[in-house]
Amino acid sequence: GYEDVFARMVEAAGRPGDILVAFSTSGNSPNILKAVQMGREKGMTIIGFTGATGGKMADFCDILLNVPSTDTPRIQESHILIGHILCQIVEQQIFGQ
Repeated sequence: GYEDVFARMVEAAGRPGDILVAFSTSGNSPNILKAVQMGREKGMTIIGFTGATGGKMADFCDILLNVPSTDTPRIQESHILIGHILCQIVEQQIFGQ
């Protein structure tokens, strides 16, 4: 079913030591939870982007970036900003200023 699609992708492509970045505003999306659980089983590092509580996903994340809000649009806007900042940091580390 639909809830298994992401978990199957992680199962097929994920390797120990890989990083899985998972986004769920509530932290309780069943399809994302299954993917994160699969990533944990595969020995992947899990980075979670959630809202205020982290939901059920918080228990499976090595790094949890939980936006301190319960307002879905604000959480998603913050996730976009954080993603851009992380990309900029990675690019600077790889390519320099």
